[in-house]
Amino acid sequence: MNAGDTAWVLTAAALVMVMTPAVGFFYGGMVTSKNVVSVIKQTLLILALVSVQWVVIGYSLVFGNDIGGVIGGLNYFGLSGVGYAPSVYAPTIPHLAFMVFQGMFAIITPALIIGSFVERIRFRTLVIFVLLWSTLVYDPIAHWVWGTGGWLHNLGALDFAGGTVVHISAGFAGLAAAMAIGKRRGFQKGEALASNNVPFVLLGAALLWFGWFGFNAGSALAASPLSVSAFVVTNTAAAAAALTWMALSWAEHKKPSAMATATGAVCGLVAITPASGFVGPVASIAIGIIAGIVTYLMLFLRSKFTNIDDTLDVWAAHGMGGVTGAILTGVFAEKAINSAGNNGLLFGNPGQFGTQVLAVLVTLVYSFILTFILFKLLSPLGLRVPAEDEELGLDIAVHGEEGYRL
Repeated sequence: MNAGDTAWVLTAAALVMVMTPAVGFFYGGMVTSKNVVSVIKQTLLILALVSVQWVVIGYSLVFGNDIGGVIGGLNYFGLSGVGYAPSVYAPTIPHLAFMVFQGMFAIITPALIIGSFVERIRFRTLVIFVLLWSTLVYDPIAHWVWGTGGWLHNLGALDFAGGTVVHISAGFAGLAAAMAIGKRRGFQKGEALASNNVPFVLLGAALLWFGWFGFNAGSALAASPLSVSAFVVTNTAAAAAALTWMALSWAEHKKPSAMATATGAVCGLVAITPASGFVGPVASIAIGIIAGIVTYLMLFLRSKFTNIDDTLDVWAAHGMGGVTGAILTGVFAEKAINSAGNNGLLFGNPGQFGTQVLAVLVTLVYSFILTFILFKLLSPLGLRVPAEDEELGLDIAVHGEEGYRL
């Protein structure tokens, strides 16, 4: 047991917890002024809901005794046997510390999805969806990649802090959700959302950037040189992607957009997440730039050439950002940085590239299909609010609380 490691992992867990309401501010600033409370409220709901689900069953399904490489057993049901002693996953910190840190990842993942269906989701349906999705989609994928005995883990798939588990699963779930729920009233292809509060977006992005140091550097599970390396590359990739998005928006619109810069930073953070414990600073710059270009292009293509109303572009930012980062992990990974990892394509191991591609494909297909099925099964409850409530805005119609009184 190491006091420094324990202190760092608990601090990192707190940083990741802040990221969930930060998503609320980030998304809340982008929507119309009559829906800002509903978006932030939804993130707080998910924080509470998944916290309980994780303690009761989620942690056990992910990190419990392996069943066929597919799911964890129920030996940790209700945190039975999860106490002050260390676990096989983190030998220098209490098992409870590892549990709560991992719980914050389980919480933020469904919170990312809500950007796909803001301004129209029925609240009761959202509650049930989050519980089912966390149990049937997030928990199995997390076990495959991170659980001892998980089949992707056994294949050697590298995902240091959640590129596949968190971002690809959320991004492609968002795409499925947008398709199942349908477009907002008055949706126009290619028309940008009229953000109600750009400072909220910038605040949310800044808090996400801040919290992401816990997300990635905390995944070292120790106050160690590896956590320092992950911290540095996280910041560097975010900066590179922010500059890339700023330059692209400047070229397209003749003005360097603050929103684009903030969104680019988040896309860079997404992309470096799976690679953060396996790559060096120069590789992180490359990942940030490449991911910035890919995500900007995907947002442009979705907006201009499809009728899918993925309102806040969860698929482009998180789904395709996660795909880019996970695949590039198979290019830039160095065993010299993390002996528990592997070398990538540039360091003489092309097989790692193939393993990363397989993990990406399996994750996105499973998340997309299961999410679409879940929404179809929930459709008798009503997936979206009545037209008059959507027109009035969810802040008043659903929660009875205004975001602004001017």
